[in-house]
Amino acid sequence: MTTVPSAPLSRANAAARGLVPATPPPERIVHLGLGAFHRAHQAWYTAKSADAEAWGIAAFTGRSPAMAERLAPQDGLYTLVTRGPRGDDFELVGSIARAAAGSDLATFVRSIAAPATAIVTLTITEAGYRLDESGEPDLADPAVRDDLAALATALAPGASLGAASPRTALGRLLLGLEARRRAGSPPLAIVSCDNLPDNGGRLGRALLSLAESVSAPLARWLPDAVSSVSTSVDRITPSSDPSLSALVESETGWADAAPVVTEPFSSWVLSGGFPSGRPAWETAGATFVDAIEPYEARKLWLLNGAHTLLASMGRLRGHRTVAEATADPACARAVQRWWDEARRHLPAQVEADRYLHELAERFRNERIEHRLEQIATDGLTKLRLRVVPVARLERAAGRPATAGAEVIAAWIAAVRSLAPVPDSCDHEIERARSDAEPTDALLALVSPALAADAAFARTVADHVTRGTA
Repeated sequence: MTTVPSAPLSRANAAARGLVPATPPPERIVHLGLGAFHRAHQAWYTAKSADAEAWGIAAFTGRSPAMAERLAPQDGLYTLVTRGPRGDDFELVGSIARAAAGSDLATFVRSIAAPATAIVTLTITEAGYRLDESGEPDLADPAVRDDLAALATALAPGASLGAASPRTALGRLLLGLEARRRAGSPPLAIVSCDNLPDNGGRLGRALLSLAESVSAPLARWLPDAVSSVSTSVDRITPSSDPSLSALVESETGWADAAPVVTEPFSSWVLSGGFPSGRPAWETAGATFVDAIEPYEARKLWLLNGAHTLLASMGRLRGHRTVAEATADPACARAVQRWWDEARRHLPAQVEADRYLHELAERFRNERIEHRLEQIATDGLTKLRLRVVPVARLERAAGRPATAGAEVIAAWIAAVRSLAPVPDSCDHEIERARSDAEPTDALLALVSPALAADAAFARTVADHVTRGTA
């Protein structure tokens, strides 16, 4: 236990102990999606970089202002608790120079337009991009349609940008980019840090598609003024409970209202250009590559795909966390079957065997309480991105894709028999649940192409019928 007297966490107090500079670093990065993962990953890498003193983050929340309300009184400081199998490490992270509510649209727009801003990063979850299956903005989404109408008016020549209040993340980002265009600020990089394949490419294409619908000058400006960087991000970061603040205070002496708990493992692979510079993230362990796709697939299929399986099968078998489900032999065998299918389609350069050995250890870490209900959120979108590509590759190779069918069947069984979890597609899911043939209807939601594959559809139905899911 610490002998340091308890004190409120602030830059002045931390600077008095020689832990951080008294003033925050200059704001050169804007982040949207201020949550636990951003603070355990991108903000941590920035704070650990050799030139951290030159790169501060203006971080904006997504839907709820709660995290900004906790962090702002602490001057953006927070404690990162790295929880290994044998103990905890406590680290003060000071890269967030400003914590603001996402609803503060005027400040968000000004931050993106500022000439000093060189990078915009996003952690808005897969569903937050509001894209359809082709990767285009989902025009069936009322929020997307409303934003397009509002932006078309606000971005008209001579109109005031303040007249628009877009609700979607990409709508708000587009408004900020138009302000940057009008200000004549230099090019910047936009870095997607969400679990989407080709996340930077998808984001860049979606922004251009939206711009083409609302402003020809903005659409002409974007290709030369914005670099879309793709990334693969990897660090298991569960949501924290109130007891974490009490632990941090007892061990460090800080009264911290916003600590984060994470695992020791971390990985960040990036591909793309940074026209106005970037932190020396490689000095903190990040990797820069020419081709991101194999690393994205490794993370999405092996880690996230297995998480999606456990989020359904584990809850069906009465488990609460990833570690509990991994200790269940039935779940462990199902995960291994999924890994055996997915790894066939990964190139040697990503060292899938080494990654899987580490991943199995990470899943067994009982001190990381990664709750299955949290992982199950937005399960339909996650299945489409993490499981469907492998199943289609297996079918194209002439194999039955049995493990992929088992993952989808587990989700169908969970949707049909367990209490609902939040899902951006909940209306479509509810309609499918009420269909005369709910298994077929739910499979069609996951993938029309796989639903039209009679042999695969029978495999899914057999798993559901036998209860093996």
